[in-house]
Amino acid sequence: MTAEDVIQAWDQADPDAIHPTRGISEDAYWESGKVQADMLASVIPDGVKVMDFGCGDGRVAIPMAALGYEVTAVDSSQRMLDRLAERAPDLATVPAAADGIAAHLGRRKMDAVYCLAVLIHHSYADCLDIIGRLRAATKLGGILVLDWPLSDQPAEADSWIGVTTWSQEQQADACERIGLEPVDSELPWGVYRAVKAGG
Repeated sequence: MTAEDVIQAWDQADPDAIHPTRGISEDAYWESGKVQADMLASVIPDGVKVMDFGCGDGRVAIPMAALGYEVTAVDSSQRMLDRLAERAPDLATVPAAADGIAAHLGRRKMDAVYCLAVLIHHSYADCLDIIGRLRAATKLGGILVLDWPLSDQPAEADSWIGVTTWSQEQQADACERIGLEPVDSELPWGVYRAVKAGG
């Protein structure tokens, strides 16, 4: 699947298919975003500029802003951004895929970037491209939180809702080439510090 295939599928998906807690209730869905925002706040310094890449309808971006972060919510789906704007009209949104981030930011860099439930649906090549662009959008020394799962039996997703997993070696090599230094944390996602590539 190409990145465009994944984007189109998510854009056309029924809102109930976007997250498992939505099948329980809308309250459970939004509460799960608050829980994840609190988890992110345990590794991202207070009040900094953050980018939520693949923000969807704002399930995590909205509570991050409520915690005092300066949030830029980025998604390639205008439909998702429209839903976000209905709930939080003052939140800064950017309609862009990974290759559009630089055009929006210009010389500005983020203190932190998080990307949850996006990378898992992309091919290895697309995932590396996205991570590279997210790293380029992050200040040196900044924090990246990436839903980038490891497996003893890595495999690429074969559908828009499938999950791509990586071997420890693949991920370590990618981190060195892109410029990511792993940070120990208790989070279920990878936490990294932006460093110079190759060192």
